Amino acid sequence: MAANVYASATDGGWDGEAAETRSGTGVPAGGATIDCPDVGTELTSVPEQARAEVDKELALLDEQIAQAYQRLTASAQQIQQDSGFAESAIVNPLKDKRAATLERIAIAVDRVGDRPEGLAALAACTLRESGNQPPAEGEGQDGGEEPGQDQGEGQQNDQEQGQGQGANGGQAGNGPVAADFADIKNVQPNVSTPRPEGNASRGSFATSCGVNENGLFNSDNVIVAPGVSNGAHHFHDYVGNQANDAFASDQDLANAGTSCVDQGDKSSYYWPVLRLQNGTQEQDAQKPGGGIEGNAGEIVTPKQVTLNFVGNPRDKVTAMPRLLRIITGDAKSFVNGPANANASWSCTGFEDRQLKDKYPLCPQGSDVVRTFKFQSCWDGRNIDSANHRTHVAFADAAGACPSGFRPIPQLVQRIVYDVDAPSLEDGGRTTPLFAVDSFPEQLHKPVTDHGDFINVFDEGLMKEMVDCINSGRTCGAGAGQGEEPGQGEEPGQGEEPGQGEEPSQTPEAPQEQPTATPDAPQDGDGGKGEDGKGDGDAGNGDGDGGKGEAAEPPAAGKPTAAPKPTDGSKAPGTAAPEVLATSSPDGGTGEKNGADTDGLGESQAVGTATSAAPTPSDPSLTEPQAVGQGGLADTGAQLWPAAAGAVLVLAGFVVLRRVRRG
Repeated sequence: MAANVYASATDGGWDGEAAETRSGTGVPAGGATIDCPDVGTELTSVPEQARAEVDKELALLDEQIAQAYQRLTASAQQIQQDSGFAESAIVNPLKDKRAATLERIAIAVDRVGDRPEGLAALAACTLRESGNQPPAEGEGQDGGEEPGQDQGEGQQNDQEQGQGQGANGGQAGNGPVAADFADIKNVQPNVSTPRPEGNASRGSFATSCGVNENGLFNSDNVIVAPGVSNGAHHFHDYVGNQANDAFASDQDLANAGTSCVDQGDKSSYYWPVLRLQNGTQEQDAQKPGGGIEGNAGEIVTPKQVTLNFVGNPRDKVTAMPRLLRIITGDAKSFVNGPANANASWSCTGFEDRQLKDKYPLCPQGSDVVRTFKFQSCWDGRNIDSANHRTHVAFADAAGACPSGFRPIPQLVQRIVYDVDAPSLEDGGRTTPLFAVDSFPEQLHKPVTDHGDFINVFDEGLMKEMVDCINSGRTCGAGAGQGEEPGQGEEPGQGEEPGQGEEPSQTPEAPQEQPTATPDAPQDGDGGKGEDGKGDGDAGNGDGDGGKGEAAEPPAAGKPTAAPKPTDGSKAPGTAAPEVLATSSPDGGTGEKNGADTDGLGESQAVGTATSAAPTPSDPSLTEPQAVGQGGLADTGAQLWPAAAGAVLVLAGFVVLRRVRRG
């Protein structure tokens, strides 16, 4: 965590002196981004007849910001030479374009309703610090900062920034940076949940829809920008409904195929892709929404996707209306602020610790986890709203819905990635950084992560879901005897989303977790891998860059990544395995070994519908489950008592024989 990987733009962006103060330019040292008021959030009431036109104009506002940001990053030389260039050539023209667009929005609404007031005041934008600045002299720290620290702290200047595939791996200088990461072992447990009481709906319903192994991507968003290509300005992964793009009608969604095991679930589940910043040229490398807008690098196929619907800790749930739209999180929260942020980041074996504003550095043997807990209260009338938020809400800390809202099944979406902790000290050159796609001006900050859901369940299957949850059962495709972690939980306003079981509780069922209670991290070695899978010195840049796993086959249509080293960094397992039912990419089921007995947090429930990426069929290539810390010293410490015992037993036999002879 001690290295600064703020990079210069690779394509005519900030030069190598970006860390120096540019006095008089109006651009903060270390880079800037564009901060514009989010008009969509402010438009809480738009007549239905005007929404299509308003949505197109809102998408145009996003396009204007993206173009202005691209010009800002390409104008370093002019800004250095002319202190007023950024204001006169970028900020002021953007304001004029926005003012014209806002006027068209006001006219569209005025035709069918009351003209909105105050839109003109939302035209002006400002330049703000990117958060990628190196620290002032003497402020560098020795790493492991707590989440929530200033983005520019805990870093030292990287003398090689802007060279090679490290330093943002083609992200054109807009992130991620070292300060966007935090060692999960330095995060204190922060998960709490309301206790079910009274009329609580304690059941759960799992659906299994794959991991997008067929590579269904686009940079559209039919919820916020229907009819507009590249309305998201970043790539999405899609599972479930196979017809989701900007032009999909309700009928198109209803008639589409689905990747879900239960064909009665044609719902659409989608989220920004995760990319390794390794310079890989993906299919969108030279296209809008992709490399042109700073979304570069290898797209990572999830290792597992779990979609679970859970109940309410106080009341019975009612059915979701068909075609209900829900967006959770805020794709613009870096400039908007964290009020609507609702994505959590953690690591397997550590899910009692959740991060909102940092990507996790996971120890070896532990996988990155993204968790979304969607809004679980509905206004009883609307399947969408003008700002795509006011028709749904979160329950409060006790699980109660706001007045006028009723509980609905809560979608808990958990996405697991087999990615290694990046090498921060060399800017990701040894082991690449990773980040979610984002709007270009949002700089790939983890707080901008978000998820989208459109309910296209058959009515009969939705009724089955509600009955199952209200009666306290566990149901759904692939669901068996176990329960999904986090069942019945509600994040509540202001609570950390993605909450799991209390850390003191024993996990209910196996997950890809250690089979032995972990030791506390040892001072000086970065921790021994608290999940018991080897020396977990996350992000130490020692060059091993891998977890010792065999390479998995690439998903269809994906470039083949370099295989991970098989250096034996994961100790062989010896514990008797438990069987976890999972769904494979082709909809079948397989068995996966491993149990979480460390009591650290959420573990995958037995029988809960999950989706796993392809794994080698040769048993010799599968990942062993580790026991203990896996080091020679630990092994010797565990073997000597057994050896001593064996000697004592043999001595006993000798004495017994002599007594009998006597």
